[in-house]
Amino acid sequence: MSSLLIRGGRVIDPANNFDKIADILIEDGKISAVDSDINFSADEIFDAAGKIVTPGFIDMHVHFREPGQEAKEDFESGSKAALAGGYTTVATMPNTSPVVDNSALVRSMIKRAEDVGLINIKIIGALTKNQQGQELAELFDMIDAGAVAFSDDGHFDSNAKIFMNALDYLQSTDKIIICHEEETSLVKEGVMNEGKKSALLGLKGRPTVAEDIAVARDALLAEYTGGKVHIAHISSARSVEIVRDAKKRGVKISAEVTPQHLTMTEDFVNPVDSSTKINPPLRTQKDCEECLKGLLDGTIDCIVTDHSPHAPEEKDREYIFAPSGFPGLETSLGILLTDLYHKNKIDLKTLISKMTYEPAKLFNLDAGNLSVGKSADIAIIDTEKEWIVDAENFFTRGSHSPFVGRNLKGRAVATISRGKLHLF
Repeated sequence: MSSLLIRGGRVIDPANNFDKIADILIEDGKISAVDSDINFSADEIFDAAGKIVTPGFIDMHVHFREPGQEAKEDFESGSKAALAGGYTTVATMPNTSPVVDNSALVRSMIKRAEDVGLINIKIIGALTKNQQGQELAELFDMIDAGAVAFSDDGHFDSNAKIFMNALDYLQSTDKIIICHEEETSLVKEGVMNEGKKSALLGLKGRPTVAEDIAVARDALLAEYTGGKVHIAHISSARSVEIVRDAKKRGVKISAEVTPQHLTMTEDFVNPVDSSTKINPPLRTQKDCEECLKGLLDGTIDCIVTDHSPHAPEEKDREYIFAPSGFPGLETSLGILLTDLYHKNKIDLKTLISKMTYEPAKLFNLDAGNLSVGKSADIAIIDTEKEWIVDAENFFTRGSHSPFVGRNLKGRAVATISRGKLHLF
């Protein structure tokens, strides 16, 4: 029987309302005790004095690119990037090649994750066949195969009737539809937020109203059917207000936000650096502030990275031609600690809850807590550790990040996945 003792850290476990200096004993990959001064002769001891010990982070929105796009990322490289950021459970989106829209692909991806993944990799199935929005995919078959949610991420499901049918169809299950919200006709060829900055740069914009219209429609359809919708990477102040109002009416709606939409604005856009090209785009300072307000008041349920690596030759193009997205798993915690926690914009317990307990509760995952008997999936954080983001040190295959070169304060110094300790 192998054993590991994490000694003397500040253990923050929002799921169990636990926040105190304590030890954690791990035996054969499971948590066997959480208490003060555990007297046990463990095979390995990690001195966590002065550090924060939390459940391993959960990210319900990553792109690990399998099957078919392994030049961008795969389950192995994505797992390593996740561990470096403190993540032990992620859910990968289905907009791959081929699209994960049937039970056979879900099963093969789960098997692939078990074979090479260093963390818990969950599979999200496509809502419609080939993500074309014309016909529902094999939803129940994919549930039976192990899909944890459904999404046509990267595409707005513009056919309201088909989307409403999906909400009706899934009501007998606990599965949520994750919605990419941009009215397609309003964002064609747009590459950044529409406004004064886009006009100044001569770049076509993607207006916030495109997101707002889509969020409003799906909130109304969820209210009408009683179905569950989850707003992916929310970025607009008005959309946050729409979700808040819908929740007050009892609508089964939830939302997620990324570190970039909490901390970066359109002013970061540089036409000669495609790393800031993301979808939805970076918005205004007001949008950032309202997203943070929504996170703090419970309107927004969880934080995700939207980890979207691309091959270097794809991003090394003109801004208008480069694909949207950048890798975020390795930088997410550092950005959140530096730009929010250390600036007293969010407290540590709330931040950790939004990255552990709350996504686990929302998506019914057996993760996100430090209960005795559970798998030892743990992040150990040094909130004071200063470091510089260097793409040469990334584990992900994507190198284009707008955070490269930034001095950050705070990071995961160790991650335990299934009881195995990884040091960083």
